[in-house]
Amino acid sequence: MSEELCTAVVRKREVQGNGVVVLELADKAGKPLPLFDAGAHIDLHLDNGLIRQYSLCGDPANRECYRLGVLNDPNSRGGSKSIFDSLVEGSELTISSPRNLFPLSDDKAPSLLIGGGIGITPMISMAYSLMGSQRPFSLWYCGRSRQHSAFVEELNDAPFSAAVHTYFTTEHNGQRLDFTTVIPDPATGTHLYVCGPVNFMEGVIQAAQQLGYKDDHIHREFFNVEVETTGSAFEVYAEQSGITIQVQEHETIASALKAAGIKVQVSCEQGTCGTCLCDVLEGTPDHRDVYLTDEEKEDNDQMTLCCSRAKSARLVLDI
Repeated sequence: MSEELCTAVVRKREVQGNGVVVLELADKAGKPLPLFDAGAHIDLHLDNGLIRQYSLCGDPANRECYRLGVLNDPNSRGGSKSIFDSLVEGSELTISSPRNLFPLSDDKAPSLLIGGGIGITPMISMAYSLMGSQRPFSLWYCGRSRQHSAFVEELNDAPFSAAVHTYFTTEHNGQRLDFTTVIPDPATGTHLYVCGPVNFMEGVIQAAQQLGYKDDHIHREFFNVEVETTGSAFEVYAEQSGITIQVQEHETIASALKAAGIKVQVSCEQGTCGTCLCDVLEGTPDHRDVYLTDEEKEDNDQMTLCCSRAKSARLVLDI
């Protein structure tokens, strides 16, 4: 699948909170940027050869610039560190057109947005969109410390600030928010959107399920997860390419296909984004990702190639 790319320039760079760099990117030629829907992300093509995805956190109605926030993660695999160290105002880089794997529902029912830490970024664009369409919503921003959190002042000054609630554990004797107290009764039809650290998201999702929420009203986006990609060797037949490969114990399907000359689009390498999703024609996948829902995994008709493996000795993939 081809991807539209453009050269962007860093129009503004600001460090907020405890190590979050907020960037504004504009088209180098001064043209309006492609439209995006709330929840969308773009790929940044970095000088070190890495491609990393970041959620857009600005107003979708603004085509002059894309806004994003990047946490300088000490456990970075090279992406956030490169951005934090090398991108300054005036820097140029290649970016993709927006893609959306975390869209708002078309349902006009109320929305509850819950962001933990840097997971607040997609929630900001969602809030702008919901406000613009006059749909009811509330937004909860959770973190450890108000002083060390990014976007606090922006949310206080936002045109939707009346819908914003914050909860910082240092202000509550270290106690995490009881999510069951802020999630509405599922009978209201509320759609829940959550993004943040894995443990945080699991707490929100478990609270929603405890209250009776069904999966089709729980929307989630993972940023970083720990995933085990190794396992027993197996065979893959690439149907479109007509090539059979062996995936060894310590390599992924994506890397084995690449070594055989078959191009695979990969971004997160953790099973969070769905960029490398591929149809399965035969065999049984061993799903290691967090992108597919439990129901989709049970169907076994698609899989992520960056981290998932095979339970069967052979897979036939539509690639």
